[in-house]
Parts: sequence; structure tokens; C-alpha cells
Amino acid sequence: MLRVALLGAGRIGQVHARSIVESGEAELAWVCDPVADAARALAGRYTARWSPEPGDAIGDPSVDAVLIASSTPTHIELLRASVLAGKKVLCEKPIDLDLARIDACWTAIQGRAPFVMLGFNRRFDPTFSEVNQRVRAGEIGSLRALRITSRDPQPPPAAYLAVSGGMFRDMTIHDFDMARFFLGDIIEVSAMASDDRDPMFIEAGDHAQATVSLRSRDEALCVIVNSRSCAYGYDQRLEAFGELGSLEAGNMTATTVRASSATRTGAAGPVVNFFLERYPQAYKAEFAEFVAAIHEDREPSVGFADGRAALILADAANESVATGRIVAVTGG
Repeated sequence: MLRVALLGAGRIGQVHARSIVESGEAELAWVCDPVADAARALAGRYTARWSPEPGDAIGDPSVDAVLIASSTPTHIELLRASVLAGKKVLCEKPIDLDLARIDACWTAIQGRAPFVMLGFNRRFDPTFSEVNQRVRAGEIGSLRALRITSRDPQPPPAAYLAVSGGMFRDMTIHDFDMARFFLGDIIEVSAMASDDRDPMFIEAGDHAQATVSLRSRDEALCVIVNSRSCAYGYDQRLEAFGELGSLEAGNMTATTVRASSATRTGAAGPVVNFFLERYPQAYKAEFAEFVAAIHEDREPSVGFADGRAALILADAANESVATGRIVAVTGG
């Protein structure tokens, strides 16, 4: 059994704890969180050890792997410390909000044969994964365009916006990774954004909605549509368009029942509320890939370089909004 230390006992940490325990191939050995009560409660649920200090778990020689699900500003130092301690690492996105810090981290760890997987869980969503596999199998011929829609049900708190790094680094970064998952290297980024004249977004200097256009090295196009709020729920859709047709992944509802009457046709139930309800299977499949890559002694399917590339695209989107220009990128 793989012995895993979980760093972070918040909402996403609880999701990962469940994935670890339910995998059948790993043991939750430690839970660490500076909020001692949170660490104690989550560890107690699974009879794991706990501490407010992540170093206690990272320094435990019986720990094989570390799953970093703490706040974004802590990711890079915990990743560095874990790799230098000889642990395999699964780190939630982003690695960091600053490219120079990411590069400095890589310089520090690259000589240690680092095993680092990035938590871009949407690659492992069953519907998105199926679309990707069918595209790669040639079902729709050459992929010409990708459309990604990602809208949250409601905005995050103002306190979160202040430290999030902005929409492109915090929210759209998942979509940048999905674009790369389908299209490979991105060479151009163009973005528009709006604060919707909302005082909270104006105060934070952030965006309430955005549209991003991408061009791949192979001349395929991608459009990403984001919003921090959506009246009908968590809007998560994707369409791949090719020379022979298209493949589309739609929104999830609690059931597949559709109602028709004299006043409505094909009416469905509400869209699932948020990422915890939309992506539970993706988190389990993500952890399964982490374990499989360790057992098979291979690189994980999404790694440190993918996290770096997604941040490059986020920074390019910010530059495009600021300048009103198309931004050429390398390493995206």
C-alpha cells in the first residue's frame, strides 16, 4: 500500500482524502493543516496521524507520496520540500502564480529525478476523456477547433479574489490545460475580459467574465468562455470540431429525465451545483493515474511542465487584456 501524506484539510483536501482511501491501493498516513481542528477532524475520520506542521509528514521516512491540497501560496515550497525529501508528489494547480519562482523550483529539484503530477483533474473526467480519446482515434478527422465553456455558479468571496492571482491563473488555468490536452502546443493567445461593473471585481482588479482565443502550432483554434457566475449552475461544456464531424460533452444533471409538454420541450433538471458534484469521478481517476504511474515507474500523464505551460498561457492572457493585442507564446 502506498502511504500518502495529505497537506491541506479544506474542501478539496477532503475530496482527495476520500479518493486516497477509496482507491484500495493507498493508505492515508498523515493529514496536515495549519488549522489544527480541521487536520484533526479529517485525520480522525480515516485513522490517520495529523499535525499543523507539514514538515512532520514530509519528514516521515515511512511516507511514500505527498498530495498537496493546501492554499496556492504554499504549493511551491511544499512541492520543493517533498521532492527533496524523496517523495512522489501530486500537487493541486497552480504550482505557483509566478513563472520565475516555478523555474527556480525546477532548478532546485531537477537533479533529484522528481516525480511530480499536477492536479488538472478535468483531463480525467470520463466525458472529456472520452471525447479526447475519440478525437485521437480519428473519429472526426483533423481537429480544427475546440470550444470550452466554463462558468461558476457564483463568484468567490472578495477575500479569495484578493489572493487568487486573478481569473486566468486561478480559474481559466484548467481550461488552458484542457486546450493543451486536445491541441498540444499553443502559439498565440488573445483575450478580452470584463468586470461587469461589479464593485467587488473592480476593487480586486479582476474579471467577472472573459473570452480567450488560442491558436495551436498545428493551426487549430480554441475559444474559451468563462464567467464567475451563472444563474443556472456550474456550466461545464466542451465541443471538438473536425473535418469529419464534431464531438460534444454537455452539462451534467442529477438524472437524464427530460420533460415535454405544451409549454416546454426537452426540459431537464438543474445543472449540478459545483465542482465537488461535477467532478468526483475525475478526482478518483486522477489519483488512480498517480498510483499507476508510480507502480509502473513512468512519468505521470500530466506533470510539472504542463503546470508551467498553463501558467504561461494565463500570463499571456493577462498581457493580451492589458494591451489589446494578440500575444505570441513559446512553451505554452
